[in-house]
This record gives sequence, structure tokens and C-alpha cells, in this order.
Amino acid sequence: MPLGGDHVGYLRFLEQWGKNHLPEWTLNLYCPDTVPARDRPARGANRGTRYVDAVTNLNSPAATSLANRYGTPKRALSKKAKIIILSVVGVLSLTWIIWAVAGANTGVTQKLVSYEVVDPTFATVDLSVTKDPGSTAKCAVKAMNESYATVGWNVITVGPNGTDDGSANGRTTTVRGQMRTDSLAVTGVVENCWIVK
Repeated sequence: MPLGGDHVGYLRFLEQWGKNHLPEWTLNLYCPDTVPARDRPARGANRGTRYVDAVTNLNSPAATSLANRYGTPKRALSKKAKIIILSVVGVLSLTWIIWAVAGANTGVTQKLVSYEVVDPTFATVDLSVTKDPGSTAKCAVKAMNESYATVGWNVITVGPNGTDDGSANGRTTTVRGQMRTDSLAVTGVVENCWIVK
């Protein structure tokens, strides 16, 4: 191969070497003058004529070379297919939203009011529970030490209320949960509450 940027010399080398070693289509890409005369139009003849490409059904030479290099372009989705896909995605999204909203509503809410660490073996947690007055709920409360490790845990029961008990016509009740602790607690929390079936 010639050195020193001799472009014409390189093409001649490629043409001579390629005739023996490369398929004909690669010579057409790199050395168009090597295409046999029977396969190319005569110089100056039919220069303005454009041929329709059999692969892409387009009449541009750029489309032909791109289709040969990268394959035929993919067909776009039809309008009907787009509508069906968007409808399915919409229904699935709406179903997920309804499930998330309805599934998160357990029928009971809780709020920590206060906690008290009585001594290294005992702690209390006061919580406000809002639920249907006629239902029974259970709440898990826990005490944690300074490294947030659980040192005490208990499940308390909040029974049915009358309309005169608590606030909001018996819907909200304040209860105290007591628990034994393994070591000195520094805080008390309400983990979760649920309705007992």
C-alpha cells in the first residue's frame, strides 16, 4: 500500500488487490470505476433518469444506498394499532390508580400523640386512632433505643366505640399502649394499625 497520502495510488492498489480478494459489491462501494462496463450506463447517457428501488420503493439513490447498508425501513404502526395500544395502556393505568387508592385505604388511621419512657424496662405510647365506631382495630407499637434498634414491642386492641366516646361521633379515640423493654428506650412509635375482621 502506498504511503504519504497518495489517495490515487491507494485506490489503484485497492482496485488491483480487490479484484482477486473482495466481493464485487465492495468494489462498487470503494472503486466505482471497477464495475464492468456492461453493468453501468455509458458516460453521459441517461444521466437524468432515476430508477425506482426494488427494496424501498423509493426513487432516490440515497434511499437505495441506505437500504442496502442498513436494511429496509420499518413500517409505522397503523392508526388502528396506535388506538388499541393507547387504549390498553390507559385501562391498565386507570386500574393501577384505582388499586393504589383503594388498597391504601385500610379504614383506619393512626397518629402518635406522645410517648413516655418510665424506666429501662417499661415505656408507654399514646396514640389517636380514627376508624368506624363499630369496628375493632389493632395497632403495633414499639420502643427504640438511641441506635434505632427495637427494644420493646406490643400489639394493642382498640375496641368499638359509642358515639359519645372520643371525638368525631366516636370515630377518633385516644389510647395508651404499654410495653416492656429490654433496655433503656429513647422513643416510642406506632408502626401500623389495621381493622380486625
